[in-house]
Amino acid sequence: MSSPELGARVGPDGTSFAVRAPTAEAVWLCLFHDETERRVPMARDGAIWRADVPGVGEGTRYGYRAGGPPPHDVAKLLVDPHATTLDRAFSYDMRLGERGVDTAVLVPKAVMTAPSLVTPLRPVFRHGRLIYEVNVRGFTMLHPDVPKVIRGTIAALAHPAVIGHLTKLGVDAVELMPIVAWIDERHLPPLGLRNAWGYNPVVPMALDPRLAPGGVAELRDTVATLRAHGIGVILDLVFNHTGESDEHGPTLSLRGLDDAVYARDGEGRLINDAGTGNTLDFANPAVRDLTLASMRHFVATCGVDGFRFDLATVMARGPGFDTHAPIFADIAADPLLADRVLIAEPWDTGPGGYQLGAFPPDWLEWNDRFRDDVRRFWRGDGSNGTLATRLSGSSEVFGDRATCSVNFIAAHDGFTLADTVAYAERHNHANGEHNRDGHAHEVSWNNGAEGSCDDASVIERRHADQRALLATLFASRGTIMLTAGDEFGRSQRGNNNAYAQDNATTWLDWHGRDRQLEDYVADLSRQRRAAAAISDPAMRHDARWHRHDGGEMTQGDWDSSAGFAMTVGEVRLLVDRDARSVTLETV
Repeated sequence: MSSPELGARVGPDGTSFAVRAPTAEAVWLCLFHDETERRVPMARDGAIWRADVPGVGEGTRYGYRAGGPPPHDVAKLLVDPHATTLDRAFSYDMRLGERGVDTAVLVPKAVMTAPSLVTPLRPVFRHGRLIYEVNVRGFTMLHPDVPKVIRGTIAALAHPAVIGHLTKLGVDAVELMPIVAWIDERHLPPLGLRNAWGYNPVVPMALDPRLAPGGVAELRDTVATLRAHGIGVILDLVFNHTGESDEHGPTLSLRGLDDAVYARDGEGRLINDAGTGNTLDFANPAVRDLTLASMRHFVATCGVDGFRFDLATVMARGPGFDTHAPIFADIAADPLLADRVLIAEPWDTGPGGYQLGAFPPDWLEWNDRFRDDVRRFWRGDGSNGTLATRLSGSSEVFGDRATCSVNFIAAHDGFTLADTVAYAERHNHANGEHNRDGHAHEVSWNNGAEGSCDDASVIERRHADQRALLATLFASRGTIMLTAGDEFGRSQRGNNNAYAQDNATTWLDWHGRDRQLEDYVADLSRQRRAAAAISDPAMRHDARWHRHDGGEMTQGDWDSSAGFAMTVGEVRLLVDRDARSVTLETV
């Protein structure tokens, strides 16, 4: 369901079109039959342009052209920002950014689709439970039990083999990395690479046809199937920038219609707080309206549990970060959105961009301090005191809102869990940027050998470290997140920025997985579910800390990294760094 004001609305006698283009001097609706284009002049209504076209309905392909001062360029076919279906995926071509070059044959067309609404049910997911981060394409491309015809698609997530794996792990919600239509960054095609993650969207509601050949219905049916097995769906949405990039980037949609949606400095230059060439300006009501319309669309037509927001601080910039930004109140006041799960990645690349703990109290936040401090402890340069703080919910950040912390050891961005204990340095040469991309100072260690190794003692230490890291995660207070494949030792061979590796680097190796580690994670999940003092946000227990011998912790004990015992309610956690072990038991 698009905004009631904007988009294409199919009626019994035809379709009404409305698009925002406040500085355009003329706008044409372009209807396509095969490759024949019919242009229909649109009428101005303030900042909105409208056209009612009788006799056209579902399945009709369309786009827009806008004339006027730059960056308007009537030669550019523009995708409706409110489109919910595209006839094909985006493909980068340098002509997309060349003024005066007609791009009708290069740009996907929107497809008119009448929405099929669902009754949104209360989210399955609850704070304090397990989120499983999934790259939709890479997750099943090599899965031997999933039919080849649906591998790499959203539909594959509803296959019984996948459902079985998720239920074995006790997953409460899958968090799908971006599934809306994206375009490759312009430097990738010359390198023979393509975007594998999707964090470069063009329009925020249209599913990428490569992931959802069945369109909105495919996502809706998959959400329903997962929900029937007690698993919610959270969508990772990118509202901080679009794939139109910097001033040299392609003109695909918003740039040619309403360029004011992009934030600019006092000299008129694009602000790049997202590190991608442009940043959407959330001080602009039109940006907030498009964001809310997109979220409503996925709740009203697919029934998703909620959303994770990439570089979410951008959403509260105007230009500085505002803890009372309008978007927060807009979401809270919306009857479709107020009860959804909301997760912030609480940083961006701009000034003052790190805002962990600054989002509304009902939001969850990715906690990178948990990731780094837990890694440091098991690497040997952390402390008992810092680890205890992270295990108990990062109280210095969240106060008594422990379950607002999303604790994780590894995510899509950075080393995998297995690579964290096998590589001391990044190995990103395959990305074509001379190993300069990705985090240069990630907390990791190699246990005495860099990368692949046949030394049994090194391998055993790595296995022990993986188990210790995983056990620490599952024993922590707060919501926890596991990235798909880390439960069975997936590796990207030291690539900690594999966004451009749509190949075996990011495709999960189901044949070669470590089944013993997988079983270990499933057992950890069962223990966590049984330990309500850790996983249930309604439980309020103060932690008690002891040395392994039962004695009280001294300052020297807190400063060391030998380990400790923690008791919360009926649960006791024993941490022993020398033995590389974490034990959870009932007392």
